[in-house]
Amino acid sequence: MSRRQRTVEWQVCGVCNYDCSYCIQSPKHRTGHPDAQQLEGILAFLGALSGRWEIKMTGGEPFAFAAFLARVVPYLLERTPHIVSVLTNLSAPPDTLRRFAEETGPRLGIVSASLHLEHTSAERFVERACALRQVMARSARLVVNAVLVPGRLAALLEARQRVLDAGLPFFPQLMKVKRAPGIAAYSDEERPLLRRLLGYSEPTPRQANVVPSYRGRTCWAGAEYFVLTQRGEAWSCRAARRAGDGYLGDVLDGTAELRSGPAPCAYPLCPCATPANRGMIDGLGAAEVGW
Repeated sequence: MSRRQRTVEWQVCGVCNYDCSYCIQSPKHRTGHPDAQQLEGILAFLGALSGRWEIKMTGGEPFAFAAFLARVVPYLLERTPHIVSVLTNLSAPPDTLRRFAEETGPRLGIVSASLHLEHTSAERFVERACALRQVMARSARLVVNAVLVPGRLAALLEARQRVLDAGLPFFPQLMKVKRAPGIAAYSDEERPLLRRLLGYSEPTPRQANVVPSYRGRTCWAGAEYFVLTQRGEAWSCRAARRAGDGYLGDVLDGTAELRSGPAPCAYPLCPCATPANRGMIDGLGAAEVGW
């Protein structure tokens, strides 16, 4: 039986109520959202996908887009069989987060809760995360993720301990940069803190995002996993979009077409752990992936 979970990473909107200094997303993409016509076109495309997919919605900040709860979530729940997941900074009002959990119920997959200490305290964040976890379906998962920003590792280590003490999983991510080699530089003095934050000498993709290389390995990105922008552009994966290739077409004009099967990875780094965690990289053993 295949372990692959077919997944769409959909940038629902660009607007974000945070403006983190280390955000790798270009400011020009951290604005705006699809208009009503564009939104309906994207939803219709998702509704027409064959079988059950996980729709992992990102931003920006999805909850900063009014149509997210008013239109997107109801459509996916009522008119598709898909699983609903979200990447959020948990800044939405507690009542809004509760409503999301209650409405999605057993259709909720994963809440990836991003901790940004530039905008909140670890104590306040963990309190919100615990409150949300209490009202989520038992089958759903909540994972706290944090970017390991150079120069701030001591504060992140304290935050990690608070997260773990609350019984929540902590998912650290090496900070990515656009210039080569693609990963931020950490000083020799920071290395011990970095190892403690990662938690493992060789973490699996379920335990940390260390921006690995899968070049040459067979990958199902573009066939059973793809990235969808707020403008309706479909790309095979985030690495492909960064490189300017792997374009699958536009779902709004009907040109988007998924690949029929897997292909060897052509990129030196995989910036996102989602393909590996959803079983898209052939040849990764269970220990490597973390199942």
